[in-house]
Amino acid sequence: MTNQLTAQMNTILANWIVLYMKFHHYHWFIKGKHFFVLHDIFEKLYNEVAINIDELAERLLALDKKPISTLKAAIDHSTIEEQNIEQTEQEMVNETIQDIKKMVTELKKGIELAEENNDDVTADLFISMTHNLEKHLWMFKSFLEV
Repeated sequence: MTNQLTAQMNTILANWIVLYMKFHHYHWFIKGKHFFVLHDIFEKLYNEVAINIDELAERLLALDKKPISTLKAAIDHSTIEEQNIEQTEQEMVNETIQDIKKMVTELKKGIELAEENNDDVTADLFISMTHNLEKHLWMFKSFLEV
């Protein structure tokens, strides 16, 4: 396994960690006419992200690599920004769409690197994550059309 793949896996892990906190923040601070719907969606998202964090960290450990495991390291290595404290529900949804797009891009880069390293298990893990995110992306985009 190359250092480039390990670095990409940790970038993706860092992004998941930042998203975990971001989705919690949105869950807690959502206000507006779509409160009930978005409150539930953000809870489902952070629960899904928690599983992704664990699976990816354990995959790194199984490969004898070190996963990022502190908030500071996650923030330092993430390509996703922390949330703005004051946001409308529209801004939260728009930022979530942008974050999902960024995650899909990072995951596709990870898939490519995993395939170059003949690491089908990591590629499969990233493909599954990409599939779920693309579904969420479609749903959030459809939500905005209401």
